Amino acid sequence: MKVLTGNDLPTGDVVWWTGSGWSRHIEDACDVADQGESIAHAEQGARRVNVPYVIDATLTADGPRPAHIKDRIRALGPTVRADLTLKPADPMAGSWVI
Repeated sequence: MKVLTGNDLPTGDVVWWTGSGWSRHIEDACDVADQGESIAHAEQGARRVNVPYVIDATLTADGPRPAHIKDRIRALGPTVRADLTLKPADPMAGSWVI
């Protein structure tokens, strides 16, 4: 199966094409087959999604499972803990402004 993914323009969230719109849940993704590229082009042109692309996936009992590990990680959602991020203005962060 082929599924279409990209990033939501207002939030940057990973989104998946459902056949009639975008969802933040891969379980809602549908098989776009050979129409993925044309859907991606139309959706990017309408400015509903940023950098959409078609990926290979396998249909499981829990919904689509991306074939590539990078896309499986994207499907899980945010992986950065807020308490571990460095603040850009923090002088201890090692950022130098010249």
